[in-house]
Amino acid sequence: MLTAEQLAFRRGDEWLFQNVSFAIRPGQLLWLRGQNGRGKTSLLRIIVGLTPPDHGTLNWSTTTQPEATDAVRPLTYIGHTNGLKDDLKVSESLHLLARLHGHNDAPDNIANALRKLAIHHRSNLPVRTLSQGQRRRVALARLALEREASLWVLDEPFDTLDQDGIHIVNGLIEAHLARQGSVILTSHLPLSVSGVQVNTLDLDEVHA
Repeated sequence: MLTAEQLAFRRGDEWLFQNVSFAIRPGQLLWLRGQNGRGKTSLLRIIVGLTPPDHGTLNWSTTTQPEATDAVRPLTYIGHTNGLKDDLKVSESLHLLARLHGHNDAPDNIANALRKLAIHHRSNLPVRTLSQGQRRRVALARLALEREASLWVLDEPFDTLDQDGIHIVNGLIEAHLARQGSVILTSHLPLSVSGVQVNTLDLDEVHA
């Protein structure tokens, strides 16, 4: 699905990483590791096309990223920010995210996604009334709307979640990998995804 070759990125005069190469194929999970400030988020933004690398290439199947279309590189990106509107109700905010990202935004689908993340009991409350952990559940409910074997790029998806929330998200990841989707994620917590071989890429080891 995706191959990276000799990626490098710098901030100012400092190289955060150089010579980063990896491949992620259907049904695989890649755990991106490294100390704070090592460039993990920057690498994820490069992968999803929000930031250009200073060197190196990304190849989606046989098509290079600059010429690729959404049809050949389907992906879901959830970053540190949850992308929720404080003044919208929880269900409205997820509905908006679903429409923006091309998911089925039927009311039943929205309700089921919130139920999977165990946040459906807050569906009619404004987002601004939620705790940080609850907001994260709403943002991650986008994953429960997914049906395609696409690439998920997740930046600290377990951040602010309690153990129940972590267990739910792990279940969504396991189901996605089982349908031959792929996942690249960062996490400071040990991964506990059952029945999955976890590949790791440690940016500390390729730091310039």
